[in-house]
Amino acid sequence: MKIIINNSIMVPIYEQIVDQIKNLIRSGTLKENDVLPSVRGLAKELKISALTVKKAYDSLEAEGFTVTVHGKGSYVAAINTELLLEEQKKEVEASLEQAMQKGRRYGLSKEDIRNIFELILEE
Repeated sequence: MKIIINNSIMVPIYEQIVDQIKNLIRSGTLKENDVLPSVRGLAKELKISALTVKKAYDSLEAEGFTVTVHGKGSYVAAINTELLLEEQKKEVEASLEQAMQKGRRYGLSKEDIRNIFELILEE
């Protein structure tokens, strides 16, 4: 499993780990019951605090992407297609929100933005 930490962006390291593992699960690279690296192992590999990795793993478990078995490690949870779909919708919504904000910064009206959106939908 390849995780890349970018220290030059404003996204916290644990969120970068969470996002990358979610993407690996969504893409099918990580499948149900695949074991994640140990907290200490990943921390050593990434040269970060084990507490940061633990926070990321806890977040993944809270969101239903992983299951942790005490003393055995963290595993990819059974794929919940509804959860996956909801996550994907949230990503699309965030991207659309960014595009709308950019349009407003450029001085586009709501109608202009709506017309652009409808043009894209027709493609």
